[in-house]
Amino acid sequence: MNCGERSEIETPKRPSPLAKETLMNRLEGNLSRSLSFPRTRLEADLILILVAALWGSSFAAQRAAAAQGEVLFFNGVRYLLGASLILPVLLIRRLCLRTLSRRVWLGGGLAGLAMFFAAAFQQYGIQFTTAANAGFITSLYVMIVPFLMAALYRKPPRAMTWLASLIATVGMFLLSTEGHLTLSLGDRWVLLGALMWAFHVLIIDRITHQLDLYILAFTQATVCGGLSLVSGLWLEQAKFGDLSGIWWAVLWTAVASIALGFTLQPLGQRVAPPADAAILLSTESVFAALFGWLILGEGLSGIQTLGCLLMLAAVLFAQGTFFSPSKGL
Repeated sequence: MNCGERSEIETPKRPSPLAKETLMNRLEGNLSRSLSFPRTRLEADLILILVAALWGSSFAAQRAAAAQGEVLFFNGVRYLLGASLILPVLLIRRLCLRTLSRRVWLGGGLAGLAMFFAAAFQQYGIQFTTAANAGFITSLYVMIVPFLMAALYRKPPRAMTWLASLIATVGMFLLSTEGHLTLSLGDRWVLLGALMWAFHVLIIDRITHQLDLYILAFTQATVCGGLSLVSGLWLEQAKFGDLSGIWWAVLWTAVASIALGFTLQPLGQRVAPPADAAILLSTESVFAALFGWLILGEGLSGIQTLGCLLMLAAVLFAQGTFFSPSKGL
């Protein structure tokens, strides 16, 4: 049996009815086994909290790497390394990359393009702000997504979402400016990155039910890493030797944020409801502040702490968990 016959992805040649039936039986068996975990809501919640911790820890590593200056090059290396760590999973599951359809590459390419801009804006902004600020501001994508849905899909957000947006704006103002009227340059870039992450969420929502999750994770990381690496070599004139002092950050973010984070997230969301999952994942900002304190020695003033609390409250308000229990949120 060749590689094209083993893959669950669309192949150039149409398989025979018998081969197609055998393939579907094999895929259904693999799917049923993969869905056996997590079994309980507690297990799913713990997985999502782990994802939030992995993502939050990456902000401290990215903040340390940002001082090096090669933003695009750093992203290119770590995303391609993260994609290479996902590749063995594809081989174990007998998925052949040569037989991927145009739809797969288009979907993964769009997601990877959004990820490229989001990661670039975020990493560039981190050079001029703290890990805690970057983590909290990035979490605003939870509020940005409903507004994009209203604009693009004509689905206006609930009143609670409008309230959450106002609270989040005030919280971000206090966190980023400590009560002053101007935002720092870094905070603006991180906020723009949050907007691109919101677009990424919408793209994933459109294609995640049509593509294999591991294939999607691999293709988007590959596209993002490839674009970042080429841009870094061209615009930043970077060399691999420039990363000699921050290889620990490259390795940690590739393993924690990309390979593990983007793989464990859909695993936890198989059981946890979407709204609850968003709340749990948004705690990455709390872990960003924690790791920023542990690793970089960064602290928060009293007014910044108030801003953090307001932003966390906004995340909860946006989901409406405590106000609409009857809706299954």
